[in-house]
Amino acid sequence: MSGVLRAERVWVETFAGLRMAQFSGLLKVVRERGGNGTLRGRPWSLPLAERVLMVAVYYRTNLTMRQLGPLFGVSSSTVCRVIQRLGPLLAVEPASRPADAADRLWIVDGTLVPVRDRKVGASSRNYRFSANVQVIVDANTRLVIAAARPVPGTTADAHAWRASGLSEHCQAVTVLGDGAYLNCGMVVPHRKRPRRPLLPGEEDDNAAHRKVRARVEHVIGRMKNYKILRDCRQHGEGLHHAVQAIAHMHNLALAS
Repeated sequence: MSGVLRAERVWVETFAGLRMAQFSGLLKVVRERGGNGTLRGRPWSLPLAERVLMVAVYYRTNLTMRQLGPLFGVSSSTVCRVIQRLGPLLAVEPASRPADAADRLWIVDGTLVPVRDRKVGASSRNYRFSANVQVIVDANTRLVIAAARPVPGTTADAHAWRASGLSEHCQAVTVLGDGAYLNCGMVVPHRKRPRRPLLPGEEDDNAAHRKVRARVEHVIGRMKNYKILRDCRQHGEGLHHAVQAIAHMHNLALAS
C-alpha cells in the first residue's frame, strides 16, 4: 500500500506540480461541484481522483490526448471527454469585494497566449495567433483574484479590460496597471510630456510603481509553467477553462 501511495505522490508532484495536500483540496472542490455526476448510466473507467489528475497533467505538460491515453490506460476519446467534463469544474472562483477593500492593492496585467483557434486568437505583435487574457492579482498574497475571458491578441489592454467586466470585482479597491491602462480608473505610471522630462518626484513614483507591478508578471510567469499557456490547442471555451483551472491550482499552491 505504501508503494502505491508513493507512486501516486510522484505522479501528482512531478506531472501536476502540486503537493498531495494541494491536490486533495482540488479534488474536494471538483467533487463538491458535481464532478462525479449523477452516477447513472455507463460509469467512468477511471476514478475521480485519476480523472482530475489527468486534467492537471494535461494542462501542466500540454501532451496530446493520444499521448495521455496510454499513460492512464484509456483511449484518447476518453481523455477528451474527461477534459471537457472536468475542465470547467477546476475553475477559480472570482473573489468578491473584500471587507477591507480600502486597504487592499490589486494589480492587473494582460498576457498573450498562443492559440490554434482562429476564432479566439488573432495575429498579434509576437507574430503568432494569440489571445489576450487579463489577470488580476492581489499584491500582498500574489493570489489570482480573477481572470477574464480571452480576446484576440490584437486587442489593446485597455479595451480588453473594459470588455472583460473585471472592473465589477474591483469596486473600492485600489488597482495598479501599467501605462496601457490609461483612463481606466487605475493607478498608472506618470507619462513623459513632449520635450519635458519627468519631475524628480514622478521618477521616484514610477520606480516604486514598477517594483510593485512586477509581482503580477511573476505570477503570470508561474502560471505559464503550465505549458498549455504556451501553445493552446483547445478550441472554443478550452483556453478560458484552462486559465481558470491554472489560476485555481496556482492559488492552492500558494495558500497551502
